[in-house]
Amino acid sequence: MTIRTGMSRRQFGALSLGGMTAAAIGAPAIVRAQTAITFAVPNPSALTWLPYWVAVGEGYFGEEGYEPTLEAIDGSSAVLQAMTAGQAHIGAPGPGPTLGARARGVDVKFLYNLYPKSVFGLLVPADSGITSPEQLAGTVVGVGTADGAEVSFTSAIMTDVGLTPGEDFEYLPVGDGGTAAVAFLREEVSAYAGAVSDAAILASRGINLTEITPEAYLGFFGNGIAMLESAIAEMPELAPAFGRAMVRGMRFASDPANKDTCLAHCAAGNPQEGEQDYAAALFDGVVERMTPTDAYMGQGYGYQPPEHWQAIHDSAVASGALSEPLEDLAGAYTNEFVAGWNA
Repeated sequence: MTIRTGMSRRQFGALSLGGMTAAAIGAPAIVRAQTAITFAVPNPSALTWLPYWVAVGEGYFGEEGYEPTLEAIDGSSAVLQAMTAGQAHIGAPGPGPTLGARARGVDVKFLYNLYPKSVFGLLVPADSGITSPEQLAGTVVGVGTADGAEVSFTSAIMTDVGLTPGEDFEYLPVGDGGTAAVAFLREEVSAYAGAVSDAAILASRGINLTEITPEAYLGFFGNGIAMLESAIAEMPELAPAFGRAMVRGMRFASDPANKDTCLAHCAAGNPQEGEQDYAAALFDGVVERMTPTDAYMGQGYGYQPPEHWQAIHDSAVASGALSEPLEDLAGAYTNEFVAGWNA
């Protein structure tokens, strides 16, 4: 699925001439080259990628000299594949799949912690009587995709309570949002590992869910912005510029006075989602999950706590998602751009 960004309100009245943007007659004669880039994400929800669409709508990427196109594909592994195949300059994978790719020799590096609070949760029907993960022994757990970030997240939880995927319980890929609702209605799954967007959609379909994610795992951060190290070397200005635009978008979205404007920007990115009655509630949930905890707010948007990476890594090893520890965990991520983004 390809979603074109279109023209921001700050670019309104400008005429595109090849790779240049020229001011319309009567407008200031500002001409700046716009570099086309592709941003790959693992699902089409515009609200899930809120600061991106706000940055597009407010013209922040254009001011940085970039014209981005968002490609929504199926899961974090697909995002990483698109990046390694040269089909995306930058992507938004989960930390678990990123570690798996590093273990396979892919030079991917996590740059920006988009969801400092876990984007995923382990959800069960409110009337199921299930109150903890160990009660899922012998059941089927729904996931969006077989190799998405939600799988490594859930496997770590289940390993902690002594349950092994494929032995003590099964995963069933059921898709996101609406298709996950069908799986619940058909009683094909007893639980679902979903993102904040999925929970909002399921609630709008009349499926009342309870989150049973252990508190320790709510601090496991979710998807973020990543690039290949080779791409960083080839386009050294992209990571600083992309992050600056994202932080500006996040700051704009964090002001309650801008909520309606932000919802309109996201509706431009995904009109169908924008028409849903859950959009406003999902917006609030996304802003909350994207806001750093008090302990790290001073570090700025995008900061990745090394101790959180260590916890995610150790859980991946314990669950078997990683067959052995990475020799250089610190090579999987960097905070070198964070200060510049938040300046």
